[in-house]
Amino acid sequence: MVKKAVQAAALAALVGWTSVAVAQSASPSSVPSTSSAPKLDAAAAGRFATLALACVHQEYPNHVSVMLQSDADARPPHLLTPAFYGCLDWHSDVHGHWLLVRLLRLFPDAPFAAQARAEIAKSLTRENIATEVAFMRGEGRASFERPYGMAWLLRLSTELRQWDDPQARQWAATLQPLEAEVADRFKHWVPKLNYPIRIGEHNQTAFSFGLVWDWADYTGDMEMKTLLTDAARRYYWGDSNCAIQFEPNGEDFLSPCLGEADFMRRVMDKKSFSQWLTDFLPQIPKESGKQWLKPGIVTDRADPKLAHLDGLNLSRAWMLQGIAGGLEPGDKRIQPLLETAMAHRNEALPNITGEHYEGGHWLGTFAVYLESQAGHTS
Repeated sequence: MVKKAVQAAALAALVGWTSVAVAQSASPSSVPSTSSAPKLDAAAAGRFATLALACVHQEYPNHVSVMLQSDADARPPHLLTPAFYGCLDWHSDVHGHWLLVRLLRLFPDAPFAAQARAEIAKSLTRENIATEVAFMRGEGRASFERPYGMAWLLRLSTELRQWDDPQARQWAATLQPLEAEVADRFKHWVPKLNYPIRIGEHNQTAFSFGLVWDWADYTGDMEMKTLLTDAARRYYWGDSNCAIQFEPNGEDFLSPCLGEADFMRRVMDKKSFSQWLTDFLPQIPKESGKQWLKPGIVTDRADPKLAHLDGLNLSRAWMLQGIAGGLEPGDKRIQPLLETAMAHRNEALPNITGEHYEGGHWLGTFAVYLESQAGHTS
């Protein structure tokens, strides 16, 4: 009876969000002020910017995921998707651009700034974006980069919109047709998706929903927020006892359990989220110093799939921080969550070197997302 009452309260909170609070703009939950959440410094920013600058226009090697309708479609990446053709694949190139925009916004006078601006300007032209939109609308591409790449495209748009800079405003306007196309695709897809996608790689719905929520929150797209709140109700609100003891899978870079909770803390108020989390992850300790979730171990960073686990440790760290920020002040789970986040951070960050291109071209983005608190501050 108690559990049902808690679940009913959580559902009421979600329904309330749909009908009342979704009409207002709510800021993402803030991570508690603590030494467990270090801030990105200029030296680290420069190191991560170097990784992105080296790949955003490196065309090969390249993993092209496209439905070919004829010989005319068998063209090099820079002709198929001229804005985003580097960094091995489309989604990595999109979030590589996000990394540069994020770091430019935080460190506008850094030594890498001029080159970063030049690389972004090379990509974000009206002609390039028009070609991207036409490509995405091509026959057989309804699921192109869905949901992961599309979510990162909206995150790039969010970052440009948040940056008070004349060139950023120009780039945001240039990107807008592709932003609109991606948002429209989400709005048509999510109501038809009868079940969530609970995996640890690109297709996971919870992680992408979090990025899209933050975009909708900043832009004031209430239709998208209502749609995602309904998805939270349909997919996640009744979940309990998430089997995090079976994570990770051998090639995960996202946690299904933590990804879900990190999305739900965006949608629910702190009291309801705290209650929901008790049922969903009862394993979280309430005492400091308890080891309950160990970082993933990478055995071969030259293997691009096995190297996913470095990304898992980074994404777990920011998700754990986000979950802690979604709890009510004084909740005894906050400190254990932040300690676990720090352990995962410390395991992963020394390995973000760019030594192995196929396995590490994308990890700079995950490091910047974590270290700059991108998911928790507007």
